[in-house]
Amino acid sequence: MGKDTFTLGGREWPKVTWWKMKGMRFVYLTLWAAMITSATNGYDGSLMNGLEAMDSWNESYNHPKGATLGLLAAAMSIGSMLSIPVVPYVADILGRRAGVVVGCVIMLFGVAMVSIGYRIALFVVGRVVLGFGLGIAQECSPLLVTELVHPQHRAVYSSIYNSLWYVGSLIGACVALGTNHIVGSAWSWRVPCLLQGIPSLCQLVFIWTVPESPRWLISKGRLEEAKKVLAYVHAQGDEDDELVNVEFDEIQQTIELEKEFEGNNWTEFWSTPGNRHRSIILISIGFFSQWSGNGIVSYFLPQVLDMIGITNSNTQLTINLILSAVNVVSATGICFFVDYFGRRKLFLTSSVSMLVCYVATTIALARFSVSDAAGVSNNNAANAVIVFMFLFYIAYNIGFSGMLVSYSSEILPYRLRAKGLTLMFFCVDLSLWFNQYVNPIALDAIGWKYYIVYCVFLVFEIFVVWKFYIETKEIPLEEIVKKFDGDRAILGGAAASEKVQELTGAHGRSASADGGEKAVTSQIEL
Repeated sequence: MGKDTFTLGGREWPKVTWWKMKGMRFVYLTLWAAMITSATNGYDGSLMNGLEAMDSWNESYNHPKGATLGLLAAAMSIGSMLSIPVVPYVADILGRRAGVVVGCVIMLFGVAMVSIGYRIALFVVGRVVLGFGLGIAQECSPLLVTELVHPQHRAVYSSIYNSLWYVGSLIGACVALGTNHIVGSAWSWRVPCLLQGIPSLCQLVFIWTVPESPRWLISKGRLEEAKKVLAYVHAQGDEDDELVNVEFDEIQQTIELEKEFEGNNWTEFWSTPGNRHRSIILISIGFFSQWSGNGIVSYFLPQVLDMIGITNSNTQLTINLILSAVNVVSATGICFFVDYFGRRKLFLTSSVSMLVCYVATTIALARFSVSDAAGVSNNNAANAVIVFMFLFYIAYNIGFSGMLVSYSSEILPYRLRAKGLTLMFFCVDLSLWFNQYVNPIALDAIGWKYYIVYCVFLVFEIFVVWKFYIETKEIPLEEIVKKFDGDRAILGGAAASEKVQELTGAHGRSASADGGEKAVTSQIEL
């Protein structure tokens, strides 16, 4: 494929310039209303680091440590896990936009409870409610982004979505650092908690400027609306545009064939080799996103800095702020090169680099601990910990920041996309719950030795990525099924395989949207 073209339906098409196309320009500039869900999540991660470093917050809750601190941090993940039974049905029944609205309304209730939070129980319940709403919104938002943008831009926009976690984290770090100077008042921690509701309020207003997913509209039989959306976003409103017609035919036929020849219940995830392969990726990427060692610093940075003798709250908050800024640049920057390097190569590079950084950090922590026990200050070891902490996050962002959601979304066929993302987010929440509850206990109990556990796990991670993660570079969304299911893939339009044309021919299926005969595919029972 040439650098100035992209492939769809077995053909090459000229690439477009988004800011020169009216509809595409408007949608891409308003798409932030869906994408800031990730920033809301990131704000919370940074917020907890900030609160833990604030004397006023610690005094309000009697200096929580160990299991109590773990419960306070993990409450949001528990809420997200509780939302799992309803999330895919909200996304598939109400729609992607309505799902974001439902999630935001629930989050606002949680923000109110956390901000009031004059007792630990109310703070915990508020974070559970906040997590429940976030669990709904954080699944519907990336679905809307992935299913709406032009095929040429899917990798960039869907990867940027999850990278905005760090934008929220940076804002949270700035707010915490600023309000920490409100001395002798609980408002130093209540203000950051209240500000967590601003993104949800903005989404409630502006999400309606973003069109609904054309794939969801097609699944509900609203074909005219779906084609108008495709035309508006991809072809300046021209419903007769050839690319729009090829897209529309491929999406419509694929969704219809999925309904006829396959189900969309949970058993589908282990019913075929292709779906089992998808499940391995979804489960592993969910755990790897949090169990690569990043969970220690993301939520318990003050404890890590305490281990190397940095105990001043303003210094800790400043390091948190700088780390958030580095993460914003590295995570969003790599999104523009996903289609250049490819997903598999970036995942492997990320995993190997994280292992190298984590081994170096573990050695530095061990040396500092030995020196500290002998009553000697080892500034070199402390500085090495900080340097490799920053390098580790750059390595992590190469693969698991932006592509966590984008890769998980694109490897799934439409009928399983909402449930598949739910499975992935369940693994994320489960690993977060473990991290947030167990990490502070482990750090208190064995200190730097806990880092060895993650060094070993990263070796396992590298093997899984090498063995199971496949390349989806520059492949249209519907056509990725061929990478998993081969000739048995369900795929409508011109890209269908001959083998399944025969199967669908036996069922009398051969009509297209314009009355012409189109090749379609279906999956044979395995």
